[in-house]
Amino acid sequence: MSNDAAPSDAGPPRAFVQALIHALRPLVKLMLSRGVTFTYASELLKSLFVEIADRDFRIDDMPPTDSRVSLVSGVHRKEVSRLRQAMASGEETVPEVVSLGAQVVAQWMGTRPYIDRSGAPLPLNRFASEGGELSFEALVARVNRDIRPRVVLDEWLRLGVVHIDDEGRVCLNAGAFVPTKGFDEMSFYLGHNLHDHAAAAAHNLSGGQPPFLERSVHYDGLGADTVAKLAQQAGTLGMQALVAVNKTALASAKRGIGDDSQRQRMTFGVYFYAEDSAAADAPPAPPARKKAKGSKK
Repeated sequence: MSNDAAPSDAGPPRAFVQALIHALRPLVKLMLSRGVTFTYASELLKSLFVEIADRDFRIDDMPPTDSRVSLVSGVHRKEVSRLRQAMASGEETVPEVVSLGAQVVAQWMGTRPYIDRSGAPLPLNRFASEGGELSFEALVARVNRDIRPRVVLDEWLRLGVVHIDDEGRVCLNAGAFVPTKGFDEMSFYLGHNLHDHAAAAAHNLSGGQPPFLERSVHYDGLGADTVAKLAQQAGTLGMQALVAVNKTALASAKRGIGDDSQRQRMTFGVYFYAEDSAAADAPPAPPARKKAKGSKK
């Protein structure tokens, strides 16, 4: 590892921080779209920092003290103790914090006077001055008085969580907070595929040997027609590669090749992505090199 990549008292390398910010942007966008707020995410990260500092940063394979986990992770020692006890007991460490949106919807869909006899959410007048308790303003205030109901309404209209009917009432789109068909399965593969891709890249960046395959081809300034053709080509060739690797792995699995004590798992993936060159999430320019090496990575 070069001196430029080594950690220092001043903090992690700037290039590494920029890479983290860029990699996290789509995940933060996805989290916000699903009601995962900063408070919720920070609690998740706190648990993960403690778990990984405990498991992967041991000295002589000995369980670290709470103080050492606190030092490595930056999490307060009292929080470390609480989270480690939860992990040891098998308790769920997912934070109990529920987003404002989920709380409001839960009230609207599950409590009176906001539901009819069949249990369906009722349309609500916008303001308490019009509908009293049976209003969107009162509903939001029932959950949190620090956030203006108009802010919530504008955001929900933008996201399609609610709509305004012909009488000017706020109506909940009941399916807006219900996962789409296959959402659980898609969420599983989001975690599986992103984890393994990130694990391969982290292994390589940390100087792990042998390095894992982790390459891409990327170009900027292409026309939309060209990108459409490249997407089709990538899909065809990518599926051919996946089918070939799957065929070999399946044949080996059926023959039972390999010592049971040395069993391993593997992932081979293919992806394609495109967006406008001027998009806010566009990657920063790569670091300058002495010799141009094209657009493969």
